[in-house]
Amino acid sequence: MDRVALIFLAGGLGALARYGLADLVNRGTPGGFPWGILVVNAVGCLIFGLVYSLVEDRGYFSPEVRIIVLVGFAGAFTTFSTFAFDTTQLARAGEWAYVIGNVIANNAIGITMVAAGFALARVP
Repeated sequence: MDRVALIFLAGGLGALARYGLADLVNRGTPGGFPWGILVVNAVGCLIFGLVYSLVEDRGYFSPEVRIIVLVGFAGAFTTFSTFAFDTTQLARAGEWAYVIGNVIANNAIGITMVAAGFALARVP
């Protein structure tokens, strides 16, 4: 199958996974803070770090698989634009503690999860 078609398919699966996971998390947590997007971004960062490291450091998959998974699935699964929108909406509502918490949590957890993905890829 053509690489573009595979990226398209992986992107559709990533978008559906994002929707499902965010919805599941949001139904199980109190309102006000965008927990679903935080979880999706954390998981997406873990996937990114893991797949990238498995391709680049271990050679487990081809660079083409890396492109399909990271550009297609992870690109549609992670939701930085939604994170930015949610943060802006919290700011417009004057929820400054949530704004600061959301920015710090998404960045700190995201960076940590990429590093965790690298570490997981190195486990024998």
